[in-house]
Amino acid sequence: MKDPYTVIISRHITEKTTVLEQLKNSESNLSVARFKRPKYVFMVDPLANKAEIAEAVEAIYKNEKINVVGVNTLRTKRKPKRRGRGRPGATAAGKKAIVTLEEGDSIDNI
Repeated sequence: MKDPYTVIISRHITEKTTVLEQLKNSESNLSVARFKRPKYVFMVDPLANKAEIAEAVEAIYKNEKINVVGVNTLRTKRKPKRRGRGRPGATAAGKKAIVTLEEGDSIDNI
C-alpha cells in the first residue's frame, strides 16, 4: 500500500464543492433529498486508482471511523491563462476524486 499522504494531495475546497458537501443537509428541496451520503472532493495523485484513493482517505481519517462507499475520479486539463501584462501561462493539470462516505459519516469537524 502507498503512503496515504502521497495518494491524497489536498482537500479541494471551492464554492461548488461546498454546495456538494452541503446537499446532505438540504431538506427543503425534494429533488436533492436523496443525497443522504456526504461527498467530499480531494486532489489526488494522477497515477492513483479508485481503490488506493478509498484506502488512503480511510487511513487519513481513521480517528473519525469513516467508511468510503464510492469514489469517482476526473482529470482536469491545462487551460491557457494570462499571468499578467499579457504574458501567456496555464493552469495546472491534475486529478480530482469525489469520495462518497456512508450515511452519518462526516469529516467536517477537521
